[in-house]
Amino acid sequence: MTRFFQAVGNMFRIPDLRKRVLFTLALLAIYRIGAHIPTPGINTDLLEQLFQQGRGSVLGILDLFSGGNFRRLTVFALGIMPYITASIILQLMTVVWPYLERLQKEGELGRRKITQYTRYLTVVLSLFQSFSIAITLQQQGVENQSLVYHPGIAFTLMTMLTLTTGTAFIMWLGEQISDRGIGNGMSLIIFTGIVVGLPRAAIDLWEKATTQQWGPFTALALILLVAVMIVVMGFIVLVEGGQRRIPVQYAKRVVGRRVMGGQMTYLPLRVNSGGVIPPIFASSLLTFPSTIDLFFQKKWQFLDKVAKDLSFGEPLYNLVYVTLIILFAFFYVGIVFNPTELADNMRKYGGFIPGIRPGRNTSEHINKILRRLTFVGGVYLALVCLLPEWMITGIHLQHLPWWLGGAWFDQHAWRFILEGLGVNFYFGGTSLLIVVGVAMDTVQQLEAQLVMRHYEGFVKKGRLRGRRG
Repeated sequence: MTRFFQAVGNMFRIPDLRKRVLFTLALLAIYRIGAHIPTPGINTDLLEQLFQQGRGSVLGILDLFSGGNFRRLTVFALGIMPYITASIILQLMTVVWPYLERLQKEGELGRRKITQYTRYLTVVLSLFQSFSIAITLQQQGVENQSLVYHPGIAFTLMTMLTLTTGTAFIMWLGEQISDRGIGNGMSLIIFTGIVVGLPRAAIDLWEKATTQQWGPFTALALILLVAVMIVVMGFIVLVEGGQRRIPVQYAKRVVGRRVMGGQMTYLPLRVNSGGVIPPIFASSLLTFPSTIDLFFQKKWQFLDKVAKDLSFGEPLYNLVYVTLIILFAFFYVGIVFNPTELADNMRKYGGFIPGIRPGRNTSEHINKILRRLTFVGGVYLALVCLLPEWMITGIHLQHLPWWLGGAWFDQHAWRFILEGLGVNFYFGGTSLLIVVGVAMDTVQQLEAQLVMRHYEGFVKKGRLRGRRG
């Protein structure tokens, strides 16, 4: 602990690093101030009730990435989600559109051009989403009361202008943090929006302890819950920093009077190459039925039943969720990682894997290792995402049909397995991955800045490795 405080002190002794840290904190503070400015014309109390009714829908996903701003419909209600969506769309289009593929290979100039396109697409998506929100809010109501004080074209235009401007401003804040601050700006904004729930979470735990919610075992249950969360976060840190290193040998080459190559290096393959993208995709798909059901005010019986079967805690939801996470893990890694191109580049520069022939055999060898790593990473993501949801809502095995043992589970299974622990302290799986991953990346950058200036870092031996380390 002493070394940690020394490293923190060293950060503020270095003028350049101190400016970067303070600049980052100042912009994050501005973001939090904007989170308390409401969008004009909205009945926020009724909107809160609507969110309670639509729990588990896509509204919850949007609220997560907006740091709770969407629930209150502040000027930052859309958050950074349009930018994330635009980035993913352009990343996927790089594979199918040769123009974007050429830009990606042009280095810094090409990346700037893609970033510019991402900004334009973010604004377009923000306009579309804000228009949809404005129309939906004017159609929705709670207890025969409208969510909008004065519906009409003026409210629609005002909402579009307010929410789109808020998203553009957040995007600018994130880019400024990335350029002049510490860490990835967009990730830090999401991180900040999630961790602001910590005080409410601590209060919730305190209330459960004082009211003895779990009977005489309340104190023991709280200790076990905190211990489990510490173990889970340690497990996430271990896996997110885990790599499979493939040895690569480069042959000696004579270039002029210099001898190039001849050294041994490694090709690092991350265990979780997909990051949080697979859980985000899976969650978004699973929330569409409940969102559509909410939009039509639960008038269709079939759609209402599907939405209930795919709600948090239901066996069908858990099964489909795990399957989608693993499938999207393979899909995303297949999009962003090309073993054939990697093998060709290695052969072009005289590199080879010992014991493996260059070219096609190298590509197949890398692809085989990557498939195994991706499967392990997908299972890891599924476990991390399901554990917090089980703590909150449980696994409703008693809702299974009788021929699958639903009645038996209802009579013999422990209630805390079926109904969960009812805790609100624990972040969902996606948010937990974001919090731990962003913290790892930021601390790694701070460590690199300290070591580069000949100061001691946060760890005594070795090197602190983040998700990109």
